[in-house]
Amino acid sequence: MEAEAAKLIGAGLAAISLAGAGVGIGHIFGNYLAGALRNPSAAQSQFPNLLLGFALAEATGLFGLVVALIILFVF
Repeated sequence: MEAEAAKLIGAGLAAISLAGAGVGIGHIFGNYLAGALRNPSAAQSQFPNLLLGFALAEATGLFGLVVALIILFVF
């Protein structure tokens, strides 16, 4: 396998986390909404956990993007 092909495959694999972050964010908000509808009084206390989950899911996607760009343009 040529080095250029291996580089592109590695960047593609690193970019998979971008799609995973989008799916993760959907699950986070969906589960929060389901829990808030079942127990509205507990929804406000779970809001910080919602924001933390959102931030972690976004960070995962951004780290994947950075790794993909590093693989493409540095190596």
